[in-house]
Amino acid sequence: MNKSPFLLAAAVSVLLAACGGSDSGAPAAPAAAPAPVAAAPAAPAAPANAAGEGVYKKVCALCHAAGVAGAPMPGNKDEWAPRIAQGEETLYKHAIEGFTGEKGMMPARGGGTSLSDDEVKAAVDYMVAKSK
Repeated sequence: MNKSPFLLAAAVSVLLAACGGSDSGAPAAPAAAPAPVAAAPAAPAAPANAAGEGVYKKVCALCHAAGVAGAPMPGNKDEWAPRIAQGEETLYKHAIEGFTGEKGMMPARGGGTSLSDDEVKAAVDYMVAKSK
């Protein structure tokens, strides 16, 4: 529920009551304090790797979400463990340059030719973090 219009109306009525004088010379009655309003809930914390998650969702998920062409699915520790064991530099190299292995193939940049090296690395980091 959006409480902004209510808060605005309460603030305006308090200001108008404070500013409105009476011509009779008698002091104006004090305005009632507005009812307390619960604080808005804090925004959820941003994911540790929002950039990697965004690239994953836009490009990588096309294959990795369903395991197309042998793509390891994020969260599947058995599929990712041997890849992670090769080290991050190897993972980055295969993701950036492409790779054909026993279990399938990885197109260069996951087919997202406009992705920068840093974007590809962020997506790799995102998938690895979900798979440890």
